[in-house]
Amino acid sequence: MATDIAGRSLLTLKDYTRAEIEDLIDLAIAVKTESERGERRQRFTGFSLALLFEKRSTRTRCAFETAFGEEGGHVVFLSNQDIHLGVKEDLADTARVLGRMFDCIQFRGFKQQTAEDLARFSGVPVYNGLTDTFHPTQALADYMSVQEVFGDLAGRRVVFVGDGRNNVARSLLIAGAKLGVNCVIAAPPELSPDEETVAYCREVAGGSGGSVSVLSAPEEAVKGADAVYTDVWASMGEEAESKRRAELLAPYQVTADLMAATGRDDAIFLHCLPAKKGEEVTEEVFESAASRVFDQAENRKHTIKALMLATLGRATA
Repeated sequence: MATDIAGRSLLTLKDYTRAEIEDLIDLAIAVKTESERGERRQRFTGFSLALLFEKRSTRTRCAFETAFGEEGGHVVFLSNQDIHLGVKEDLADTARVLGRMFDCIQFRGFKQQTAEDLARFSGVPVYNGLTDTFHPTQALADYMSVQEVFGDLAGRRVVFVGDGRNNVARSLLIAGAKLGVNCVIAAPPELSPDEETVAYCREVAGGSGGSVSVLSAPEEAVKGADAVYTDVWASMGEEAESKRRAELLAPYQVTADLMAATGRDDAIFLHCLPAKKGEEVTEEVFESAASRVFDQAENRKHTIKALMLATLGRATA
């Protein structure tokens, strides 16, 4: 990597420069190529990773475990039933203990502050595997997937259709603004992204050659899109709002007609998974040739491996 991020945490991509994000994506593509050749470099031999999970996961847990394990590292999974996260023991104390036993920590849970406190007190790199506010490792995989298809990112039009306030949409905006992408959110006014994030991303995009748009009409939003992206209508912990979300977001379902409204034969469909086919996306689109959702899911592993290699100083090992 041309940039040096050894010792750094990833709590939000706000903390990373364009060059650092681009280098991580390029490194992820390189380690994916290694994987396809069957190479196992064992660059994490003797290293240990703590996985702290408040929220369940398929892709995040499997990506961290396989990325670290196939490189010879030791992974310890710790759920709420296994460890005290600010309950019977002060969070700062837990972080300091973990920092003396592990080389790095992944946290997937509710509060962004928990991830930040873990990084502050542990003294080792902490990776945000998802909080209610941000999902940075997902955004890395998203843009890696776009780059694999189109060869570059600057100037690409990426449109997120659905709940524009969620952690995936927010992280997509932040990373896209840094990378010179034209990011569009198509959402009803009630579910538009927060003004603070939009203002931050517009300022960043002004210096990168990208742009940020928030529209309410999905057909208008997807015109010229390179990628159309959606997520479940009710995120984890919001299941009680499912009925209301369905009413608001039914017009935002990604259908074959909406994909055709891009005016592009080469537009791709993205979804961070898990998907509720028949709600936010039709099965026809999900299973279509345009769908890159399983490449995107696989790329969680490669981007996470790249992140850990770089932050643990093992990228050139």
